[in-house]
Amino acid sequence: MHVVATAGHVDHGKSTLVRALTGMEPDRLEEERRRGLTIELGYAWTALPSGRRLAFVDVPGHERFLGTMLAGVGPVPAVLFVVAADEGWMPQSEEHLVALEALGVRHCLLAVTRADLADPGQAIEQARTRLAAAGLGGAGPDAGGSGGVEAVGVSGRTGQGLGELREALDRLVARLPAPDPRAPVRLWIDRVFTVTGSGTVVTGTLPEGTISVGDDLALGGEAVRVRALEALKEPLAAVTGVARVAVNLRGRGLPERGLALVTPGRWTFTDLVDVRISPVGALRDPGRGPGGGDEGRRLPRRLIAHIGSAAVACEVRPLGGRVARLRLAGPLPLHLADVLLLRDPGRDRTEVRVLAAASVLDVRPPALGRRGAARAHAARLESATPDAASALRTHRLLRAADLTAMLRTPGGQPVCGDWYADPDHWEELAGRLTGVARRYAAEHPLDPGMPLEAARHELALPDRRLVAALVRPPLTLGEGRILTRPPGLPAQVARAVERLTAELSAHPFQALEARRLTQLGLGIRELAAAVRAGRLLRVAEGVVLLPGADARAAELLRRLPQPFTVSQARRALDTTRRVAVPLLEHLDRSGVTERVDDVHRRCR
Repeated sequence: MHVVATAGHVDHGKSTLVRALTGMEPDRLEEERRRGLTIELGYAWTALPSGRRLAFVDVPGHERFLGTMLAGVGPVPAVLFVVAADEGWMPQSEEHLVALEALGVRHCLLAVTRADLADPGQAIEQARTRLAAAGLGGAGPDAGGSGGVEAVGVSGRTGQGLGELREALDRLVARLPAPDPRAPVRLWIDRVFTVTGSGTVVTGTLPEGTISVGDDLALGGEAVRVRALEALKEPLAAVTGVARVAVNLRGRGLPERGLALVTPGRWTFTDLVDVRISPVGALRDPGRGPGGGDEGRRLPRRLIAHIGSAAVACEVRPLGGRVARLRLAGPLPLHLADVLLLRDPGRDRTEVRVLAAASVLDVRPPALGRRGAARAHAARLESATPDAASALRTHRLLRAADLTAMLRTPGGQPVCGDWYADPDHWEELAGRLTGVARRYAAEHPLDPGMPLEAARHELALPDRRLVAALVRPPLTLGEGRILTRPPGLPAQVARAVERLTAELSAHPFQALEARRLTQLGLGIRELAAAVRAGRLLRVAEGVVLLPGADARAAELLRRLPQPFTVSQARRALDTTRRVAVPLLEHLDRSGVTERVDDVHRRCR
């Protein structure tokens, strides 16, 4: 299926043309049929000569219903632009064109109606000039053979040119880019109703992605489940964009037009965005305001932002150049590179009220508190491409879930676990870690290395795993610490251990008291460092011996009659009970000795 919206001035025959092409009535309301004026969005469909199915979203052309027109055009990839041969280009023709330009719609077919009342040639030439200037058109052949936007003169009343128009529509949709069926779903709701026995039904244009019966989606922050699906009145198990789709929902009351049915976790719901302003219409006219590329400052403070079928009030804060920050009246599900249309509802209706396109550069913009921060931030974003690299340059570190919610496809490789990092920031962190670890080693010479948690705090990182991933030579990682040197002892501690070794050489099992150890220069931290370096053996708290003392003790104990008592062991080792008891317990743990009963042990 393909979906095309109509566009053009009021009373130029958009609905008449859709009715003639499809045999369906796009005006659903009694008031519309009574007044001959489209007020709400209309829907109809037909089969083209190639067999392709084409659905139309028929929009109102009256100036009072511009917001409704934008809701219909927002999600579609192409338009059928309608101009009457007997009136030519009119004010709402211009306003609709400016809106299409702002929304980035580039695929267009021109239908000049009432060709039975006037020669369509002049209207075609006039309209083509305006459409081409706005960047709308197509590469296919045209009815007149002169290139540019393809144009067909038609009459909805007599049927003149309808065959040629159908063929031109076939060529238009054949040129449209293929949508991605795996893309995250964002279905902007343009109609809501209830069906007895089924409940809530919402409709919209699905631009890409796939919705299936049973899918769990999100709507306005609430979980909903797809109960049933229809496309062009046909029940389906799954629908892939582009398509007009009706979704029967379970799990929510009646939503409003402007909400979106989305894939959970794949969009960022935000009411604050940084955008790049691209003026259109009056704002782009150098005669209507100052130039100099500071477009953000030329916008009114309060505007209406449109995307899809949504229309929310917003406040504009210029940051510098073309970059501005929009505070939206309510959160919208957005990605980087989304385009918001900015409209001034207070502008005189004789003027074009669509002022600018706002391309989303950041959906989680940082605070800008310090002086000069706004302009510096704007300078970074001014020429930025809204992609993963840009998001990481701004935020430096992002989890995969956050990055996925900002972009359709994050790309790249995480630096650690589910963390992504800006490459320049990551290299800077690695350099800082080396300096931080070396400083810690200098300030804590007896510590084996800097704890990962201390380094995480020093670098202000959100996850300890990031610190571990930053460790690279000459740094090494061991037992939750960052090591800056091979295991060893500071010179003063090594000398103290040598003095202790000399005192224990004659009586290796007569462990010194804490007071004497302190006199030798071996406090608690120095002893711990010596034990870690393998220069001393800690048997128990307050009992340290020389390395290998446990093996020497085992050799002496094997010479005793088996089993033996603590007292016998104490005498064999020439030591005190303070040392003998913890030493025997150490040998028990090592599997050298074992208890026979409460009093006796034996060597294994």
